[in-house]
Amino acid sequence: MSIISDVKCARCDRQYSGVRSRCPYCGARRIGSGKYTEDGDSTKGKMMIGVLILALFVVAAGFLLFTTPREEDDYEPGSISEPETETHTLPGSGIDNIDREDGLGPSITPTPEESEEPSETPTPTPVVQSITITYAGSPLPYGEFTEKRGNTLPLGVRIEPVGIDHDTVVWTSSNEGIFSVVASNTQGTNANTMMISAGTAELTVSVNGIEDTCTVRVIN
Repeated sequence: MSIISDVKCARCDRQYSGVRSRCPYCGARRIGSGKYTEDGDSTKGKMMIGVLILALFVVAAGFLLFTTPREEDDYEPGSISEPETETHTLPGSGIDNIDREDGLGPSITPTPEESEEPSETPTPTPVVQSITITYAGSPLPYGEFTEKRGNTLPLGVRIEPVGIDHDTVVWTSSNEGIFSVVASNTQGTNANTMMISAGTAELTVSVNGIEDTCTVRVIN
């Protein structure tokens, strides 16, 4: 009786020593008592399963790649309307608060203010304020004078303000039978008064509506 018992090949049903791991007749590998497995069966099966799973992944990735729409494919000119920009007016500021499209906050556009140019005040045209009958450059004392008949007395007129433009000065005698007066220059600022007969009359000088008078007494 042998120490190591024989085993029966599960494939060819032949007996062989239990020392062997394979059947010497058909080459089947022994697993346990009387069981066997084909060489490469499990490896081939695993490879096929792996290849099948890989193929499924490739097919799924390709399907997703070709069916997922890209952003540039969906864009059509004019198909997307630009967002309307809302305009808000800040109370009491006169400034429009316009939302910026870059998302960085409101863009404030100041309303241009009209520049106010200072109005020039027109310089008033100087007007005659007063006139005064003078003799030798000085006003007549008490606004009168006395002169003998036949004499001629040169008189003048002072106009204030000095140096302004004015009309021709007009000299007038209230009674030319007592004295007469005649302007001696173009502007009439000087005049000669001629005493004709004894008596009293008024001498008036006027320019631009302003007048001055004096009393003329003629004696023999």
